[in-house]
Amino acid sequence: MQLNVNGAQAIEVSDRTFGGEFNETLVHQAVVAYMAGGRQGSKQQKTRSDVSGGGKRPWRQKGTGRARAGTTRGPIWRGGGVTFAARPQNHEQKLNKKMYRAALRSILAELVRSERLVVVEDFAVDAPKTKALASKLNGMGLSDVLIVSDAVDQNLYLAARNLPHVDVRDVQGSDPVSLIAYDKVLITVSAVKKFEELLG
Repeated sequence: MQLNVNGAQAIEVSDRTFGGEFNETLVHQAVVAYMAGGRQGSKQQKTRSDVSGGGKRPWRQKGTGRARAGTTRGPIWRGGGVTFAARPQNHEQKLNKKMYRAALRSILAELVRSERLVVVEDFAVDAPKTKALASKLNGMGLSDVLIVSDAVDQNLYLAARNLPHVDVRDVQGSDPVSLIAYDKVLITVSAVKKFEELLG
């Protein structure tokens, strides 16, 4: 299949990488697994056994007329523990490499199909100036965009850093979430070739 390149001749790309069917179930699984991997999972609360104190019973078992109480650290007491306290846990979800790559291929194919993938010969700025990059993107009609190149240009990265809804990634740093989070994905020809190498 062919991909149109802005201001240049169309390039031939692999059907397997950019022309497959969209597998929503697989993409959803990849996104959930990716986001779960970013969870800290360190939340911890104290149960009645973790809270300090409460060893001595507050009053004797019988004769006071009050309900019996063995500790002041039970869940119904002020200063007591939590009934079902949160514990640190690992939220990581395993996703096979084959499935992850298939999900990326599915996303790329859908970007092409929905005309959200903008291919350019090269994309760079001469100096790390946000105004220069903003002007360049406005000229292309892009406001909410992920810029993907085979290697991150330092000037481009610094220029994009202060622009909302604009991010710069290299091919290796692209993930399912970032690829679907933006209205458009601006990608260089060299990055297209790199994706073909990695996912082909």
